[in-house]
Amino acid sequence: MLTFTIRRLILSVPTLLFIALVIFLLLELAPGDPMAQVPMTVPPEVKEKMRLALGLGEPGHIRFWKWLVQFFWIEPLNLFDHYFGTTFAEGKLRVISWQTRSPVMDIVVQRLPQTLWVVGMAYIVGVLIALPIGIYSAYRQYSLFDQAGTFVSMIGYSVPPFFSGVLLIVIFSVQLGWFPSIYDTTHVVNDWASFKVQLRQMIMPVMVLALQTTAQISRYMRASMLDNLNQDYVRTARSKGMSEMVVVMVHVLRNSMIPVVTVIALGVPSIFGGAIITEQVFKVNGIGQLLITAIQANDLPMVQTLTFIFAILIVVFNLIADILYGVLDPRIRYD
Repeated sequence: MLTFTIRRLILSVPTLLFIALVIFLLLELAPGDPMAQVPMTVPPEVKEKMRLALGLGEPGHIRFWKWLVQFFWIEPLNLFDHYFGTTFAEGKLRVISWQTRSPVMDIVVQRLPQTLWVVGMAYIVGVLIALPIGIYSAYRQYSLFDQAGTFVSMIGYSVPPFFSGVLLIVIFSVQLGWFPSIYDTTHVVNDWASFKVQLRQMIMPVMVLALQTTAQISRYMRASMLDNLNQDYVRTARSKGMSEMVVVMVHVLRNSMIPVVTVIALGVPSIFGGAIITEQVFKVNGIGQLLITAIQANDLPMVQTLTFIFAILIVVFNLIADILYGVLDPRIRYD
């Protein structure tokens, strides 16, 4: 397993470099001009100096190489300096946002906790609800619970976040007044009362994101359980006198989790994508809203960095899913 992990980590390097090149070329070909946000009263010669200061006067391959060095070398050095008090990255140019004129990674670090609060909690809640629903639906196939779960899952998977989010705001904020419609990112949790306020403002965005997660994973869990419940080893285990709880929750569940692990692992990057819309609806000042703002302002360094971070998440969680295969099924060996 260790050899496989090291080999996959080595192979992920050219994969990420190719993804970075594709992202850079797509943004280069995209319409728009960073100077479009500059007021019309600014003289053309000043705009040209600003363009050169942003590095837009250099050839594309040079700008791509500089971004690679900044992202993979200078930014990790800055992180090392921050935690250990060293000065290895002092004076080195970092990835700078065209919109705010500040380092991109500093802004990402500031926004990341808000996104993790909402996205992380939503994914945990979604998985914890989806797995029992999928298991019980498969065990009680075609029962009233199974049919209700299938109906709710179809709705949850079909309804987009921008619709379900607005619907929750209308019902629970406007009509009932139970929860706030706007997420207060400046709120600090320091006691029980402030924690309850934080919990109230998290409920609706977490519900929107968890709905799609629950719908998707519960359907995969149900299908995988149904496939394994009809296998010969299940009949053999029952004929040996094993209890139904042991057969279902130990033997069947372990084998059924193998394909579901892929969905859960690869769903982490996708839920960050779903958070882009949800954060806009509930005004969560997180990574998703940062990406939308950067796209609107044509802030290419910010857009390039954020999209590449999403690509890294996909590669990393692909590797995690492959490793968990071997943990769940002893028959799977990579070495």
